[in-house]
Amino acid sequence: MEEYMKNITILDHPLIKHKITHLCDTRTGTKEFREIVSEIAMLMGYEAFRDVKTELQHITAPISDFDSPVVKEEIAIVPILRAGLGMVEGLTKLFPLAKIGHIGLYRDEETLEPHEYFCKLPKDCTEGQCIVVDPALATGGSATAAINFIKERGFKNIKLLCLLGAPEGLKKVAETHPDVKIFVAHFANAPLNDHGYIVSGFGDAGDRIFGTK
Repeated sequence: MEEYMKNITILDHPLIKHKITHLCDTRTGTKEFREIVSEIAMLMGYEAFRDVKTELQHITAPISDFDSPVVKEEIAIVPILRAGLGMVEGLTKLFPLAKIGHIGLYRDEETLEPHEYFCKLPKDCTEGQCIVVDPALATGGSATAAINFIKERGFKNIKLLCLLGAPEGLKKVAETHPDVKIFVAHFANAPLNDHGYIVSGFGDAGDRIFGTK
């Protein structure tokens, strides 16, 4: 295994593989694509939030009173606009009280370098977990830049959730931000095309989520 992979979790689950296949199929329409993205995000959340902090709370149950664990940690979900928005609903089903931030980046089609045009993050949960979400990690430029912006605003416990991850993108983010845990639903072990897209992927996730192709 490559050294940069040590902080990356590939979610090897048959149900996720099944859903990824449907995402990559051109016959999958906007409504179904959007629903599947949300479903996979929720499935990923179970693994990504395995280490969320809890505390005991005294409750009254039907038969007796006892102490039972409840989540005691602020959660910020930060989609990279616009495709990342498709993953937010699935995660908020797990954490309805999560704060939502937004980072807007656009990619120069010639240099493939990301440029920020919007960044709004919750200020009251920098001590909790910040979950950055983006469906495809291709070159890794946008995710790397987004994490830079988030760190500049005081967040330290950062995770990145992606549906597809290419070797180039995973390596770039992992080596630039070795303190960030990366969770990927599918390792797309194929070269990128000249436009920086994953060849064995689902194309432009934003266009497919919002029906703007």
